[in-house]
Amino acid sequence: MTMMTETVPATSHPGWFSRAESWLDSKGKGAWIAAMVLGFVFFWPVGLAFLFYMIWSKRMFSKSCSRRTSRKLHRMTMSSSTGNSAFDAYKTETLRRLEEEQNNFESFLERLREAKDKAEFDQFMDERAKQADRDRDEGEAA
Repeated sequence: MTMMTETVPATSHPGWFSRAESWLDSKGKGAWIAAMVLGFVFFWPVGLAFLFYMIWSKRMFSKSCSRRTSRKLHRMTMSSSTGNSAFDAYKTETLRRLEEEQNNFESFLERLREAKDKAEFDQFMDERAKQADRDRDEGEAA
């Protein structure tokens, strides 16, 4: 198994800001929010700076700060073998079935969206035709 590693120059030492950011990321979104609230409590410009940074860096609206890398690791471990061939076959079949169900469900949702869009468009066209008929009738009456 080949492992891919990033090489970092030995002379590169992350600053206090990078270390604080990675520490907060490892603790999750709650730590960022707590730091922001404490910043507002002790000195409001610090809290405001945290808020702006969280919005600017997309930390405020992402699923979670620390779970980004854990999902990648989870995907890698799901494809690895356990050594038990019966379990591996069961796992492979179950994952294939779940992917098929997910694809079927997504196609169902797409058909549902298309039907809704078509119904809304048909309603719009009917209303437009009725309005055109009313305008024509009013023009003939006058």
